[in-house]
Amino acid sequence: MDETLRGRLCRAVELALAGDWPAAHRIAQDHEGERLANWIHAIVHRMEGDLDNAAYWYRRCGREGVAQRPTDEELRLVRDELR
Repeated sequence: MDETLRGRLCRAVELALAGDWPAAHRIAQDHEGERLANWIHAIVHRMEGDLDNAAYWYRRCGREGVAQRPTDEELRLVRDELR
């Protein structure tokens, strides 16, 4: 993953952690097909309350079902992978 993409996805995580899931969603959509972007996409749909769409994006990133851990904890896991 190149540094530009890594930086954009880190920004999406920070935005989501701050509660701005719509802005994080826009970044994730811009990078559809990238595993970590798809994971962020899944998480922000959970934040939005759209669990069916979240499940779709979890499948797209190789994770089945909808995560049971809190979204902020899951976002920190994504951030750790981006480091």
